[in-house]
Amino acid sequence: MFNKKINKKIDNINEKIDKSRIVEISYIIGNKKEIIKRNLLAGISRGIGIGIGITLISSAIVYLLQKIIKLNIPVLGEYIADIVAIVKGNL
Repeated sequence: MFNKKINKKIDNINEKIDKSRIVEISYIIGNKKEIIKRNLLAGISRGIGIGIGITLISSAIVYLLQKIIKLNIPVLGEYIADIVAIVKGNL
């Protein structure tokens, strides 16, 4: 009876350790090359993602501003036209 409870508790602890991936984490912590490789890959991925995101958002904003200019709203249209010209000049 006592032995079954201990085995059940040990199995429960073992299952929790497997779910928490402690073995994988301890391998990564102990291996400096693995840490460098993962961090380098993560940094490159973030940089590419940020670059693509900013490009898409900026182009969408410029596109919308150009559409607003075509509506010929007197004061707003001139102001936005100046902003679009500045943005296109910097490209």
